[in-house]
Amino acid sequence: MKLSRKRILSFTAILLFLIILIYTAVYLKNVADYKRAVKETTFSNLDITNVPNGVYVGEYDVDFVYAKVEVTVQNGVITNIDILEHKNGRGSSAEAVVDRIIEEQKIEVDAVSGATNSSAVIKKAVENALTGEK
Repeated sequence: MKLSRKRILSFTAILLFLIILIYTAVYLKNVADYKRAVKETTFSNLDITNVPNGVYVGEYDVDFVYAKVEVTVQNGVITNIDILEHKNGRGSSAEAVVDRIIEEQKIEVDAVSGATNSSAVIKKAVENALTGEK
C-alpha cells in the first residue's frame, strides 16, 4: 500500500498539531503550578535576634523563579545578603528586596513593584537560609 504525498503531509500536519497542543497543555499546567506555589508561599515569624552569628545559605525554587542567597548575621542583626543565583523568568528582578530586609531587619517586607513573585522567592530563600529549611 503506497501512501500519497498528500496523505503524508496531512498526517504530518496532524502530528505536529498534536505535539504543539500537548506542549501547550504541559506549559500551561506548569505556569498554573508556579503561580499556585508562589501564592502558597508563607513566612514564619522568625526572630532574627535569636539567630546565631554566621553565614547562612538558603534557596527557594518555584520552577519559573529561583533564588539562592547567602545571609550574614552578626550580633542578632542581618548585616549582609548576597544573591548567589536568581532566575526570574519573564518578570522583573527583585534584588532590591534584600536592602529592605536588611533595613527593616525582618523578612516580611514589601515586595519590589513589578517583581512580586521574585520578591517572594528571594524572601523565602532568606528565611530558608536562617532557619535551615530546604
